[in-house]
Amino acid sequence: MTTELRDIRKEEFKLFQDYVYKNVGISLADHKITLVQGRLSKRLRALGLNSYQEYYDYMIADRSGEEEYHLISAISTNVTQFFRESSQWDFLKEELPNILSKKEDKRLRIWSAACSSGEEPYSLSMFLHSNMRDSAQWDISILATDISRRVLSKAEKGVYEEKDMQGVQRNALSLYFTIEKNEAGDNIYRVTDQIKKPITFKMFNLVYDSFSAYASRFDVIFCRNVMIYFDAETQRRLISHYHKALLDNGLLFVGHSESLTRNKEEFKLIKPSIYRKT
Repeated sequence: MTTELRDIRKEEFKLFQDYVYKNVGISLADHKITLVQGRLSKRLRALGLNSYQEYYDYMIADRSGEEEYHLISAISTNVTQFFRESSQWDFLKEELPNILSKKEDKRLRIWSAACSSGEEPYSLSMFLHSNMRDSAQWDISILATDISRRVLSKAEKGVYEEKDMQGVQRNALSLYFTIEKNEAGDNIYRVTDQIKKPITFKMFNLVYDSFSAYASRFDVIFCRNVMIYFDAETQRRLISHYHKALLDNGLLFVGHSESLTRNKEEFKLIKPSIYRKT
């Protein structure tokens, strides 16, 4: 019979703190010990483990990386939605003609960093298709990256349930999705090949992987609600990497709870959560 799961000890929490910071770059403050306990407890019960030390040892012994995925998913919040933050899309619609007018080579490069299950890059592809009259004549590339192989796999499939479609307008549903039925008879929505075509999905760790892997610089970068997981120095370095990765006057979109106060010399605030490279 399984004994009752006891509370996480400080020394156990420290193990997870150090592991997550070293391998992912996420900074877990001491006051998050209760949050981590609450989120990991379900996984421990599912595995029949009685202590957080046992779970840590189990995760370290797992060479597949599957258990690390469960850990990272538990301590981070993958909240995403099609066309999330409508004010940012309104701004991008106003700014798009200006961006395109300066692109003599007709090359457009956009990066959806921390793309999660794909709603953001697919929103970008739909947005460009509906707001560019001659999109077929352009060389459009959308890079979509995330640290999790599992969410990238879901993103690449491009299949969503009814509950995922709240941000998609009715005309876009008919234009950019095929509607099918799952085994339960419920509607599922599959992104069309036309919208998938410009998107490349790749694993990428924003803290530890090399930005030099991407030779082409970007016109626009979306990195929303990611920096909240990093400490101040990691945030500063990440924004400096984005500054180098953007073309002159390129745009950076962040979450509404995030700001670039430590990188004022590199970016100019245009509107809340929207910055331009200086």
